[in-house]
Amino acid sequence: MKKTAYIVGAGRFCPRALRARRGDLIIAADGGYDSLLAFGLRPHLVIGDLDSSTGRIAGVPVLRFPVRKDDTDLSLALRYAADAGCTAFRLYGADGGPREDHFLGALQLMAAQSERGADIRLIAERFTIYALSGGAMVLCTRPGQTVSVFSHSPLSRGVSLHGLSYEADGLTLSSDFPLGISNAATGSRAVIGVRRGTLLIYQGL
Repeated sequence: MKKTAYIVGAGRFCPRALRARRGDLIIAADGGYDSLLAFGLRPHLVIGDLDSSTGRIAGVPVLRFPVRKDDTDLSLALRYAADAGCTAFRLYGADGGPREDHFLGALQLMAAQSERGADIRLIAERFTIYALSGGAMVLCTRPGQTVSVFSHSPLSRGVSLHGLSYEADGLTLSSDFPLGISNAATGSRAVIGVRRGTLLIYQGL
């Protein structure tokens, strides 16, 4: 069974599908601690430079880093979780919030983890984003639900899209043209695959 890390950043927090099992980790990346407490959830660890946490952190281990560093708090949390044996990652509070540039950084981190073989997704109030490298995945969908597929790699080859309005086999997507944007599910499941490259997949709610 995969060991999952639920990592909560300082952005807008929606606890959808946050169901940690025994052995999983809940990590607050700096201000994510405040978001978790607001929902009555306590992390196993707080990590970061603590420049966005508003309250006193009590009863939880803290790994504190300098504000001036060549890493984001989310990156630090991902590295800690990977070193702790996690192979699945669920990112919350990572869709930007007051710091929209951090959303773009989160997408880069997702692609990097996927390329290392991780199962990773970003969960927000109105959408979920998945990263997929060299494999296939099944999405639970409903008819008309938006599913957009983007290439993070310069080229993603052998892309397959099934259960969507626009289907494809052997498609090549590039990072400089959004050919896969605004597709739509036709039923209860969609299957997306890529032979070589990394995809970022957007699923609206």
